[in-house]
Amino acid sequence: RFAIREGGRTVGSGVVTKIVE
Repeated sequence: RFAIREGGRTVGSGVVTKIVE
């Protein structure tokens, strides 16, 4: 998944897969 999760919202960037839970 190429998306950055911040505070619960998923931002589709397509650059770096950064999942911080």
